[in-house]
Amino acid sequence: MIKRLDNVKLNITEDESRLYEIACKKLGRKPKHFAILKKSLDARDKGNIFWNYSVAFSDEPMEERPLDKLKNPPKVAVIGSGPAGLFCALRLIEHGFKPLIIERGERVEDRRNTTEKFFNGRILDLNSNVQFGEGGAGTYSDGKLNTQTHDGLNRDVLKLFNKFGAPQEILYLNKPHIGSDVLYGVLKNIRSYVEANGGEYLFNTKFKGLTKRSEALDSLILENVKTGEESSMRVDCAVAALGHSARDTFNVLSRLGLKMQPREFAVGVRVEHLADRIGFAQYGKSYVNLPTADYKLVSHAHERTVFTFCMCPGGVVIPSASEEGGVVTNGMSLYSRAGTNSNSALMVQMKLTDFGADDLFAGMRFQREIERKAFAAGGGNYRAPVQLFKDFKADRISSAFGEIQPTYQAGTHFAPLCEILPAVVTDALKAAIPDMGRKLKGFDCDDTVLTGVESRFSSPVKILRGENCESVSLGGFYPCGEGAGYSGGITSSAADGLKVAEKIYEKYKNH
Repeated sequence: MIKRLDNVKLNITEDESRLYEIACKKLGRKPKHFAILKKSLDARDKGNIFWNYSVAFSDEPMEERPLDKLKNPPKVAVIGSGPAGLFCALRLIEHGFKPLIIERGERVEDRRNTTEKFFNGRILDLNSNVQFGEGGAGTYSDGKLNTQTHDGLNRDVLKLFNKFGAPQEILYLNKPHIGSDVLYGVLKNIRSYVEANGGEYLFNTKFKGLTKRSEALDSLILENVKTGEESSMRVDCAVAALGHSARDTFNVLSRLGLKMQPREFAVGVRVEHLADRIGFAQYGKSYVNLPTADYKLVSHAHERTVFTFCMCPGGVVIPSASEEGGVVTNGMSLYSRAGTNSNSALMVQMKLTDFGADDLFAGMRFQREIERKAFAAGGGNYRAPVQLFKDFKADRISSAFGEIQPTYQAGTHFAPLCEILPAVVTDALKAAIPDMGRKLKGFDCDDTVLTGVESRFSSPVKILRGENCESVSLGGFYPCGEGAGYSGGITSSAADGLKVAEKIYEKYKNH
């Protein structure tokens, strides 16, 4: 029988080995099996900050039964190797399938070299970049695994990440993260597992279309992006785990008649502070004994909600364009989170009426327009437009940085963000940043760096699917993850991949 002990408190300087001693004392003897279930930091009183744990212990192994497998599984293709696609493939393998993963970008080893060429030399590969390639956009966003959803599959996501090399602590930390450096190895381990179990990857291969038979999927039309050669592949079903930036593919699906609808999203900037300042504001002098501080802020000081997203403690702002002539930013940090700055996306919620509620791709064009304005304002060559907060609120161009130096690797250029973003966005930011400064001291300091633009918060369209996760207009076609409009972030996307895999298994298990 598994016993659980909650609200176990440790001082921030105490070693976690104390937890096992406490469990032994509670049980009256040494348990054969012991595990940490949850770990969170209680910093409500800066004079008494402590770790709060939940632990479990048992004399029986805390193991789970394997999933049932199909003897003669159908041929399933997974389009996209981001979190949704990869975790869909992993769950399919657990059920006996041998999925084919189709990825327009490169394997992670080659992708790393290609993105470095963009960061340092501004050479953009339209098919392999921060948005496209093995691991999807999540490969370059720290591997943050905290989520707003309460899907029962979230735990499975964490276990699978840990199985393939993510640190054990992600299973119990309140705000788990992997780090982009560790994710590199995790992705290679997943690939080895997929291939060892009969799965296959087709890298540098783009989905270009499909053929139907009786209103159901028959074949996929694919293109080798290196050679331009097209081919047709017969499949029983396909999972469309496209990611939020697959704009050309959204157009393809629309032309094929798949039912889609426009979707609201948010736009904004990246905001950078010194990590030490954030640490002191959050924890006082104790910050030096604690992990790099994070934050999560929401402001209703303006009629539009403003919120922080994808917060990267000790991280950097990275160039994330996937189209020529546009500047896109994202945030990334390594496992250690030891960088000088911390950053987050500072987002303003948009409405369909801001860009055209009756036009399926109006939101996509809206995103592209501000990305191109940012490119021009940055002086071209993918430099990002930046402004200090003191100048942003006064509507003047900045002339010099303060203590906070920008981390955007492709270079920056002082420019007025009000000429890039809509007035409703800049007005909301001007109201929200001081409001957030009242909640987190120093958030609104004069030398806070604002870098434009953060435009890929989520997909601007939703591909409609039914309760069985199949497209409502094409049998055997399964929209999945963030690009299809059913998740936001790594954990929820991976969980949606697991969900879709289960639906595919249910469809075929009785055939």
